[in-house]
Amino acid sequence: MTPSLDLLTTNLLSPVVLAFALGMVARGLRSDLEIPSAIQAYLSIFLLLAIGLKGGVALHQGAPGNLGLLVAVTIVAGIATAGSAYLLARTWLRDNAMQAGAIAAHYGSVSAVTFIAAQQFVERTGGSSPGVLVALVVALEIPAILLGIGLARGGGRPTWPQVREVLTGRTAVLLIGGLAIGAIAGRDGVKAVDAMYFQLFQGMLMLFMLDMGLVAASQLRQLRRGVLRLVVFATALPLLHGLAGTAIGHAVGLGVAGATVFGAMLASASYIAAPASVRAALPEADAGRCITASLGLTFPFNLALGIPTYAAFASWLGG
Repeated sequence: MTPSLDLLTTNLLSPVVLAFALGMVARGLRSDLEIPSAIQAYLSIFLLLAIGLKGGVALHQGAPGNLGLLVAVTIVAGIATAGSAYLLARTWLRDNAMQAGAIAAHYGSVSAVTFIAAQQFVERTGGSSPGVLVALVVALEIPAILLGIGLARGGGRPTWPQVREVLTGRTAVLLIGGLAIGAIAGRDGVKAVDAMYFQLFQGMLMLFMLDMGLVAASQLRQLRRGVLRLVVFATALPLLHGLAGTAIGHAVGLGVAGATVFGAMLASASYIAAPASVRAALPEADAGRCITASLGLTFPFNLALGIPTYAAFASWLGG
């Protein structure tokens, strides 16, 4: 078996991906399986805080010397992915400026769950991604959402309430807060909550992915206008973003594991932070179509095929 095929098989047979598949199958069978909304919210909070803590503990050992460069490169990458998504939405999907800007906000931003899945993937294959990537998730997300909103409004500047909503959103607060707690407390300090946030992480992630499978299958049922074009957009664009992100991660010295995760970050599309911001700032846009593309198409594509592809590319670059 070739290394790339081995990576793909390992990923598809992992409990995380199988739990997602179970959710999709259950929805396809019209099962009454549901995850209560309160538990959905709890799982999301748990995972974001846990990954922030993990990154903070890693940073406690010492931040990389090129932190400023990494943040600057990530911001530029977020602007580039949002811009390319906007242009492709205008030309390929034939969306108006408002809808294309909403799409750009989703595809320039990052899916925290895809980020977590990529981290778990490299750990299963014997790697370890740098803790600084947690901070880069926030650096990638905020400018992209603001740019998407600005493009949707004809290039106008986002207002302070819109900026504040992005900065104080659940994803940013939990990741930055967890990062700060882990960096201040260090490995010894977080031992008191190790059983909660580290040992239970895999089980919580499986439950969350089961719910994501249920939701993704529901979103796919809403595909109507321009189905084929939307499918091509939601798979080809993330693949290009992912390969470019992997190359960038390699160029800035993140290593094979770090480049893989960075590629997955750029390839992902937000379905938590971006939808909340777009609904508030762009109520005229079709938010459901954006979520269908990002969660119903791009997320399963990255989960099943994208992440192993970025890993294989990162290994090739590192070789």
